[in-house]
Amino acid sequence: MAALKQMTKLTGTLKALTSTNGYRPQAAKTFYTYVNEPAMPIPDREPCWVKSSEEAIERAGLSSDQLVFVQGAAATPVELLRGLTEYGVRSDVRNVRLCHMHLEGAAPFAKKENAKHFRSVSFFIGGNVRPAVNEGHADAIPIFLHEIPKMFNRDLMKPDIALIHVTPPDSKGYCSLGTSVDCVRAALIKSKKVVAQVNKNMPRTFGDALIHKSHIDFAVQHDGPLPAHPVKAPSDKEERIGKYIAENLVVDGATLQLGIGSIPDAVLAQLKNHKNLGIHSEMFSDGVVDLVNNGCITNNEKSIHRGRIVGSFCVGSQKLYDFMDNNPFIEMLVVDYVNDPRIIAKQPKMTCINSCIEVDLSGQICSDSIGTRMYSGFGGQVDFLTGAAMSEDGLGQPIVALNSTTADGKTSKISPVLKLGAGVVTSRALVRYVVTEHGIASLFGKTLKQRAHALINVAHPDHREALEKAAFERLKAMPEP
Repeated sequence: MAALKQMTKLTGTLKALTSTNGYRPQAAKTFYTYVNEPAMPIPDREPCWVKSSEEAIERAGLSSDQLVFVQGAAATPVELLRGLTEYGVRSDVRNVRLCHMHLEGAAPFAKKENAKHFRSVSFFIGGNVRPAVNEGHADAIPIFLHEIPKMFNRDLMKPDIALIHVTPPDSKGYCSLGTSVDCVRAALIKSKKVVAQVNKNMPRTFGDALIHKSHIDFAVQHDGPLPAHPVKAPSDKEERIGKYIAENLVVDGATLQLGIGSIPDAVLAQLKNHKNLGIHSEMFSDGVVDLVNNGCITNNEKSIHRGRIVGSFCVGSQKLYDFMDNNPFIEMLVVDYVNDPRIIAKQPKMTCINSCIEVDLSGQICSDSIGTRMYSGFGGQVDFLTGAAMSEDGLGQPIVALNSTTADGKTSKISPVLKLGAGVVTSRALVRYVVTEHGIASLFGKTLKQRAHALINVAHPDHREALEKAAFERLKAMPEP
């Protein structure tokens, strides 16, 4: 209330300081920072609409040594990134850092020839910047997903410009961040300038997704389809993994967390006879839509956000985006809440299904690298496995699922030891279940020898003898049941 009174008192000052072309000059920044709540309208303030992305970047004042935040996943503002790259190269800016979660679509700023102009800094590495990270002209921050907003909240990163992708304003002036809320809200609050790509095809979502147009400095209309991941039919191996999990580890009334990819989709496809499922997940994809339409997902047994799907960002097909649009059944919330293990632990029968790159015979999980070559990031795996393991009802199911071999079948993904330089994302003390197409290894409370035995039994049969010999060399004794 005190802040509201102060806001009213200073409204006249704001009117005097707000420029006629719609953006706030630096002189008005003190007031704006004081009341910088994205969902609260700023009186008598409009974004400055420009004709092109290059103009928006120029007007926002891009210059050397700045920090630019970029919204990610399906809400990646691909057109703004194109304009940023073209303007930045033409203006010969140097050492502009772009911080972001995983990005979809083209990433021209990450090309080797643009390394002197731009440097990508990923909180989670996407495929479009992965080569740049491994070639040394981009970088990444190992970080739990739920802690990314702390980078902004604690002023460890203070963006000069934020690039976002939103719906057109509604009758009250509200835009929606659509498919990606995650850490965007925290970054917006600390950004000096906000540039928005406004797209009629962005789904309007609710929860923490609202931003009033008065918080946008420059806006450019650019309508186009969102980046999409086509849904692929699961392989026979993935279908078997999905069946093992659905029939043995998912019960009626469970709250689910599933990432994106063939294995989570394979699990969802096997849940059509389950009842009263709920969704509390940092992300979800197309498989959820079918389960909602079949009446399997009701969210009516959740302890908090009952009756609602909770997510933080999404990537999928147009089918998913159509389902999300203007749908109050879905709440898109900030990732420091959705992925907080304490919040996750409150959900009934919290069942978390995550994938990985490699597992060693003690149960250590590598999910972010292939040896020393960086591949992705921590993401929400540890957040959710921890939350499920500490579930308040004692019924949480932390699950890691993977094919038993690489695609060519020549290499076992259950290894005697992790590859040299591989990152341990999930420790062996946290792992509960490891599932492959050959079965379920239950690891909680098992000794090293018992763990090795359980994991060898779900490895591909062609590799089991070699794994037994390696286990004997490592443990100085045979694995035991």
